[in-house]
Amino acid sequence: MYKASGKLDKEQLVMQYAPLVKRIAYHLMAKLPASVQAEDIIQNGMLGLIDAINRYEEGLGAQFETYAVQRIRGAMLDGLRENDWLPRSLRRDMRKIESAINALEQQYGRQPTETELAKALDMSLAEYQKMLQEARGYQLVYFEDFGEGDEEDFLERHVASGEADPLARLMDKDLRDVLIRAIEDLPDREKTVMGLYYEEELNLREIGEILGVSESRVCQLHSQAIARLRSRLMSK
Repeated sequence: MYKASGKLDKEQLVMQYAPLVKRIAYHLMAKLPASVQAEDIIQNGMLGLIDAINRYEEGLGAQFETYAVQRIRGAMLDGLRENDWLPRSLRRDMRKIESAINALEQQYGRQPTETELAKALDMSLAEYQKMLQEARGYQLVYFEDFGEGDEEDFLERHVASGEADPLARLMDKDLRDVLIRAIEDLPDREKTVMGLYYEEELNLREIGEILGVSESRVCQLHSQAIARLRSRLMSK
């Protein structure tokens, strides 16, 4: 990995880890609309890889790969944010769903059903499910976007940094506890989808086969689960 001069051969490292960038990109693509181009994701990921190589100072090996994965994914998500690929109108619609979930949960003392949510939003069940379908990828880029206007975002206010003070650490733990409880309170099918998707790392088609439903239905359940979690965190 070093040149004859003893300097790190960065070009060789880029070639060695380029397949890792592609693997992360295509895993991420499974969660994004077809309008997002894989080439754009890969290009941003390569920038993240180069940044990781330039920043890493503790030697190579498994630890470097772990670090590189974080930088690569971060660069990919930053690129998506900058391109603002998700229509603002859809983000507004999803926030309406989150607000409806919160209001109905307070009213009923339980998680509202899809039918109840559609009625509260004054739309048919089919229209509501279509909105969920179109929201694929919403949680990836805007999960931290809980602020309005010029307010700092939610995670900046609640998640402890590496130099956080004790109060910030307590707030971070509180946020994690709220999120854990919110996941536990999800309807069974949505909880199953989240477990298979994030813990087992199955794709939507594979989850659909397990549950006996279509891939699009899994996408709807996933988007709705994310909306429920965001709603719970927003009301914190």
